[in-house]
Amino acid sequence: MLLTAISAAAAGWCFSRGYTLYYGDAEAHLNIARRVLDSRTPGGEQFGTVWLPLPHVLMLPLAIRDSLWRSGLAGVFPSALCFVLAGAFLFAAARRLYASTAAGVTAALLFALNPNMLYLQGTPMTEAVFAAALAALLWATIWYRDSQSLAALALAAAASNAASLTRYEGWFLIPFVALYVLWIRRSHGAIFAALAAFGPLAWLAHNQYYYSNALEFYNGEYSAAAIYGRQLAQGVTRYPGDHDWRTAIHYYFAAMKLAVGAPLLMLGALGAAVAIAKKAWWPVLLLALPPLFYVWSIHSSGTPLYVPGLWPHQWYNTRYALACLPLCALAAASLVAIPGGKWRVGAAAVLIAFIAGASVLAGDPVTWKESEVNSTARRAWTQQAGDYLAAHYRIGDGIFYSFGDLTGAVRAAGIPLREGLQQGNHPAWDAATLRPELFLHEEWAIALAGDATAATLLRAARSGPHYELKKQIIVEGAPVIEIYQRRRPGSQ
Repeated sequence: MLLTAISAAAAGWCFSRGYTLYYGDAEAHLNIARRVLDSRTPGGEQFGTVWLPLPHVLMLPLAIRDSLWRSGLAGVFPSALCFVLAGAFLFAAARRLYASTAAGVTAALLFALNPNMLYLQGTPMTEAVFAAALAALLWATIWYRDSQSLAALALAAAASNAASLTRYEGWFLIPFVALYVLWIRRSHGAIFAALAAFGPLAWLAHNQYYYSNALEFYNGEYSAAAIYGRQLAQGVTRYPGDHDWRTAIHYYFAAMKLAVGAPLLMLGALGAAVAIAKKAWWPVLLLALPPLFYVWSIHSSGTPLYVPGLWPHQWYNTRYALACLPLCALAAASLVAIPGGKWRVGAAAVLIAFIAGASVLAGDPVTWKESEVNSTARRAWTQQAGDYLAAHYRIGDGIFYSFGDLTGAVRAAGIPLREGLQQGNHPAWDAATLRPELFLHEEWAIALAGDATAATLLRAARSGPHYELKKQIIVEGAPVIEIYQRRRPGSQ
């Protein structure tokens, strides 16, 4: 109940101030969930290929409701629910691990009162969903250590699949958990590995079925590797930490200090030493794996992470540092278990108050600041484009656009996604872009200057159909937005 109250208060505060869809990724997650059912070609292909599907599955039943989709709340409710589950599982894990309810409360509240996590759980982002899966996996493996029951093993496998269908660091966890289960009971190691492999195998099968490439998410046109490769080919400077372990660690640690806070990092390090000394090494190792995965990604996979204090002095992907929050919360809670009896409650209260106070004094949450700074231009043109389309578009007209940031304008205008023709609608999209004179029939088009839609309209101008530029939106720091309407024969 306490976690629910904290979650609702934070999500309501963010929503009332219009922060829910500041992150471009939040807008994208929401719209992907919507298009699975609301599309010209609804179905599994609409999950796409790069982002894993579980967060969109959780949003889907709510996103189909127009009011919840347009407001963004369709993505908030699942995220908030997962935040509550993450805190509850951390509480249960710490209480069992340290044999202390006070330590359990401490772990849960150190996680739940982090301002950056509070902000992200009030948006359609994936951090809270993964945190819930990770915390459930932690608790299940601790339960399995004590019971060696098939029920605990099944819960661990279910939590592992939830993690691996939410974020790719979930894939990284599987072999380590399998080895731990094998170490506890040899006959169960293979069972867990087989059950936990379902998530990754399902995603590989999805990519193979829809894109004829099981690794489309990794090396396809829209993959992070492909985008980074195109940037390098255009002369863009390599990301900090790319094939440089020292820089990768330096940037990630700088992001951790901003996202988690230096006081909790120090107490977490001290608590980890205490936990390991008490032979509670497995929880520390398990929760350390996601941060290690991100350092590896920065080094080896071209993953960008920028913090304002380091070159190029921007905010980008600082939220990745929250991967260490469950570790710091659980480890710091071990300090509460050191005193005996009634002193534990006082120690918990002091520790929670100290960390919460330090978070308040630290100023604006870095994840909120990142989303605010990076979305200023996008929010401005999204609103302008949405207002124009809402005033002029009629249901049934049809609109041609590239799925991505432009979908935010379609959502803001209240236009159902099935009205649009976008690159997820195969083969109609391919036909319209290759032979617009035969297959492009939409009344409206919205384009970022120079994108695939703009190129198609330019090609169509040679032999038809002809589109007239009706609205051009120019916002500093953003590409030019162009809204076109089809010119009918005889019109001027």
